[in-house]
Amino acid sequence: MVMTVTTSTGNRVTMYCLGSLTFVPSEAVKDEETHKQVLQRLAETNDFATAIRTWFHLSDDVNVPEADEYVYHAIASVKLSQVQRAVDVGGAKGMHGWYRLEGGDLLPPPPQADIESYISIFLPSTATASALTAFQSNAKRSSIRLRAATYLLSKRYIASDDHPLGNQLNIPKTKKDSKTPLPCNPYFDFWAWSCRNLEWCGPVPISSSSPHNNNNNGEETQQNENDEKKIILSNPRMSHHILPIFMHHFGCAVPSHESLSLLKLFSRGRPIIDMGSGNGYWTFMLRQYLSSLGPSSSSQQTQQKVYAVDNNQSEWRVMWIDDTIVADGVRWLSSSLLKGGKDMVLLLVYPIVGGDGSAAGGKEGGFTRELMKAYKGDTIAV
Repeated sequence: MVMTVTTSTGNRVTMYCLGSLTFVPSEAVKDEETHKQVLQRLAETNDFATAIRTWFHLSDDVNVPEADEYVYHAIASVKLSQVQRAVDVGGAKGMHGWYRLEGGDLLPPPPQADIESYISIFLPSTATASALTAFQSNAKRSSIRLRAATYLLSKRYIASDDHPLGNQLNIPKTKKDSKTPLPCNPYFDFWAWSCRNLEWCGPVPISSSSPHNNNNNGEETQQNENDEKKIILSNPRMSHHILPIFMHHFGCAVPSHESLSLLKLFSRGRPIIDMGSGNGYWTFMLRQYLSSLGPSSSSQQTQQKVYAVDNNQSEWRVMWIDDTIVADGVRWLSSSLLKGGKDMVLLLVYPIVGGDGSAAGGKEGGFTRELMKAYKGDTIAV
């Protein structure tokens, strides 16, 4: 939760980021100069730590990064300076060893051109369906790119033409000369840099027996016939030191232009419940999209709400909103006021569906299961 603190001058300010009195999300996303500096720092020097400190208004003294004593707890417990040292190591000692042949050795990293093609799938300036098709059709035989493209295509489903929303489900690419600029999405910028730096070309199956649809222009069949061994993830539990930083500063999943646009489309003006909202990044971005890309009528804009609901069980260094509803999701949804969210859209970003009784999701995903029982609406986004 955000905190209100008293400064040395006696002023009361809201602290959105622990260690910074000046970071304000709504102002930060409008700061084009800082945004430019961060992108330049990442592109030219891979100085991830300084980019994070710059964006979130942490210590300005770049010569003493060790001064930041905050410990990020996630899969591992790390400090920002330790993460930067891991970034500096690069791919040594298998740090970038994401892919291997099943039953064989680690594969060398994919070409940067393939990584850029993967990133382009999610850019606002591309049409996702076309970019994904190109990602596959231009891949070399037996490549990591082909394996990743086929896997991604097997997971993508677009409703048939007779769906009430029809062709609107194909979100068009944005135009450079658009009169309505898109809201700044800093998580996407940091994620794109991480793909380049960590040499990540997209997900692939964890084994050759992983179930996925092979109806993709015969590409997967072609690979199966020519490859004795299949490309799989080297270690499904493997991650990098930057993950705890991403989780604390942004969240567990990156919202793309297409995902935010589809949520706006499917909601059709109805309130959206961001259940398990964490630090509120998705709620923040949704509100930005709904206000900047919403209807021209100001009265209509003010009607659509995004409610962030979280039990505050996890700790975040950054909060993007200051109005999180701290509550048990099932009880909140089942209240007499909400009536199961009948006329609302339920958004579950990275829902917990497994684990034992000590896990956040309850025994075998009990929380998510009970939430589905409590929800009385007709639109769920996962």
